[in-house]
Amino acid sequence: MTNSTTQAPAAAQPPNLEAGASTSLSHRQILTILSGLLLGMFLAALDQNIVSVAIVRIANSLHGFDQQAWATTAYLITATISTPLYGKLADIYGRKPFYLIAIGVFVAGSFACTFATSMYELAGFRAFQGLGAGGLMSLAFTIIGDIVPARERVRYQGYFMIVFGSATVLGPVLGGWFSGFDHLWGLDGWRWVFLVNVPIGALALLVVARVLNTPHQRQNHRVDWFGAIALAICVVPLLVVAEQGRGWGWESRKALVCYAIGVIGLLLFVFVEYVMKDAALIPLRLFKSSTFSVTILGGFIVGVAMFGGISMVPLYLQVVRGFSPTKAGLMMLPMVLGIMLGSQIAGQITRFTGRYKFLPVLGTFIVAVGTLLYAQVHFDSALWQPLLYSGVIGFGLGGCMQTLIIAAQNAGPRSDMGVSTASATFFRQMGGTLGVAVFLTILFNLLPHRIVDAFGGKLPPGFDTEKLSQLQSNTSGLAELPAQVKEPILIGFTNSLHGVFYAAGAVALLATLVLSFMKEIPLQDSGAPAAAPKAPDEPARTRTPEPEFAAVGHDAGDRFALAGNEIGNGHARVTAGARTAVPVAARAPMATNGNAAYSGAVAQLAESESAGYPEGEDLPHLVGGRVHREDGHPVPGAALTLIDQRGHQVSRGTGGHDGGYRIGAPASGHYVLIVSAGGHQPAAVNVSIGDGSQALDITLLGSGELSGVVRSAGTGEPIGGATVTLTDLRGEVVGAAVTREDGAYVCQGVVSGTYTLVAVADHMRPSATTLTVPDSGLLRHDVDLVPMTVLTGSAWAEGRMVPDAQVAVLDRHGDVIATARTDESGHYVVTDLPEGEYTVVARGYPPATSRVTVAGGEITHDVRLGYEETTA
Repeated sequence: MTNSTTQAPAAAQPPNLEAGASTSLSHRQILTILSGLLLGMFLAALDQNIVSVAIVRIANSLHGFDQQAWATTAYLITATISTPLYGKLADIYGRKPFYLIAIGVFVAGSFACTFATSMYELAGFRAFQGLGAGGLMSLAFTIIGDIVPARERVRYQGYFMIVFGSATVLGPVLGGWFSGFDHLWGLDGWRWVFLVNVPIGALALLVVARVLNTPHQRQNHRVDWFGAIALAICVVPLLVVAEQGRGWGWESRKALVCYAIGVIGLLLFVFVEYVMKDAALIPLRLFKSSTFSVTILGGFIVGVAMFGGISMVPLYLQVVRGFSPTKAGLMMLPMVLGIMLGSQIAGQITRFTGRYKFLPVLGTFIVAVGTLLYAQVHFDSALWQPLLYSGVIGFGLGGCMQTLIIAAQNAGPRSDMGVSTASATFFRQMGGTLGVAVFLTILFNLLPHRIVDAFGGKLPPGFDTEKLSQLQSNTSGLAELPAQVKEPILIGFTNSLHGVFYAAGAVALLATLVLSFMKEIPLQDSGAPAAAPKAPDEPARTRTPEPEFAAVGHDAGDRFALAGNEIGNGHARVTAGARTAVPVAARAPMATNGNAAYSGAVAQLAESESAGYPEGEDLPHLVGGRVHREDGHPVPGAALTLIDQRGHQVSRGTGGHDGGYRIGAPASGHYVLIVSAGGHQPAAVNVSIGDGSQALDITLLGSGELSGVVRSAGTGEPIGGATVTLTDLRGEVVGAAVTREDGAYVCQGVVSGTYTLVAVADHMRPSATTLTVPDSGLLRHDVDLVPMTVLTGSAWAEGRMVPDAQVAVLDRHGDVIATARTDESGHYVVTDLPEGEYTVVARGYPPATSRVTVAGGEITHDVRLGYEETTA
């Protein structure tokens, strides 16, 4: 038997430091994780809609009808303020713990709300509940950004829009159903509005705790508590006046005080964020990207149009058409279907084209068209018209909402994924709050005038302005009015809604204009598939693509290919110079700081799949041996594929834990054995198999990669020109690199094991860290170097510079840590001092004493001046 072995480097380029962190998960694995995230989002979205229907019944039961707005305001305040804080904390410490905290806090708050005995208690418990809600939506989008490549992300985030829309329908239905019971299973019916969250939240908590294990590299940043306080000072009064402004009057003293405090808080927040730099709650450097700035502004405007416009649709259905809250919720189904359809179409477009800029532009334009069409609906229009037009609005929203999240995530570095996502969510929520407040103000300002106009300019007898004012606060009496009075009121209410929908359409067109200026940054991992090939049995298992070069589910550039083949008469033959490429999905995902990512590597195939030739069977045509590294250590679990000269697979197998393998052929002849393992370069071997067993040992080179960024501690500025050295446990250098201008470094050819990483740069304290490279061979580790200070100065006495003076630098304990001598000009330089406080001591030559005896004649006597030895 003759053979030639060629080690084949992977054809794929080294993973991008930003984009490469997406894990290679199967579609089933992603859906498993997604189920927990969707349950969390469903909780938050359902709560917003279910409480709004039941709040009147709740307020009456707790004898606090005039205080009911505070239950909503308290929830809104804490949910909005906590959103960016969750994003920052998740960037520093990881997503999973804070998502679990968010679910736990929300469930605990829901349970407490169930047993509230007054509106004040309910408002307090709702505020606590909002602290959890703030993390449910933003962190869910962030986690999807971690595990799914950008090009596929809209596809999966579309599920969130489906859940959001479903909660919009189910919320009023469940709220009306629960609040309709006086007692249900021993409790007031309305209390189940909150208690229903507990089992759903417990299930979400269990699912997320079990399946969500995203790798994370902790960032050495301080938590920006001052920024959070300043943000609260800014946001709280603005949210309060948005909720209470119609009752107070927008120019009342209370409103003006809220405006003033909000402006002061905003200025304070900007100042704190400027001082905190990278550690800021919302780093101002993100806004240096025009794409991020336009996306945030566009998202804010979309929030105004979306929440403001959507809130008017149920009013039309309930007040004008007379539907109950439950039926009105069901009538929102066309909008939900539009959101589903729009989000799925947008996801597929982004997935297959990698383009996304035109989607929010087109989506907001469709929203504008839908709202303007809704402005043409009359009080007695056919029911299909408002249902169809709400579907158009939903279709536009589905096409733009998730795309704006993608644009915000893609505009900043991956390390700021949580902050970017939370910022987009935060500003959209603020826009929604403003939109609801402004549009309701427009509605109630127009309402009395439109009703009077509908009556022909004069109210009928028995229906004075006082009753008209009562009608604005309680529309339940409409059904009891006579037809000649009721119809003009409905016409006036509908015409008032027209003004609101025209305003919403104008705002949506403004969003279209703003978003048209957004620059489309290519998706950071647009070419990467979102998932490894589907595993039909186990979600944690990924199978090797078949070598017939038909890797289903991958782009053409990702298919398993053999470069350097000699082609003739339709047959391929692997020559000695052949190279093999592993598809992107087959590569093990990158881990961070020694935390292994999801199992998706070829080497993690748990069973032998030898195409009818089980390992160990005494076959007449076998090849076997050991797969090992260059240092002789075995490579366990290597994936082996045997193909014939036509490129057809004839056998597959998996190496043992000791590196041993056996694989069979159906007949003697010439074959190509392909061997691959996570963290190693694949190998293609020409083998000639005859009768009996053949022996063949295979050496795999490491294909792992250690990468990261060297930064200055505190400022986070990248350090170019730093030297990074990697040594093994024996002290031998196995890799070295010099950082680029952006501070990035890459050490290739790394295999799993324990190493020491040393980083050295001018005027920086050297850093040494012990790292454990996982089996995938891929690890990202950022290094923060502490700056060393250069101390310079001069020594002088009586107005003259003193040359050759000794300068000693003492730390706070009085220990000498550095010494220097002044030059001829009296100047001294002490390099590489750590930051801190020191004492500088300078002295001239000490007195020198010697005895001399003078006799007659001329005598020469030299005097030696010098310093005692000083240990630094």
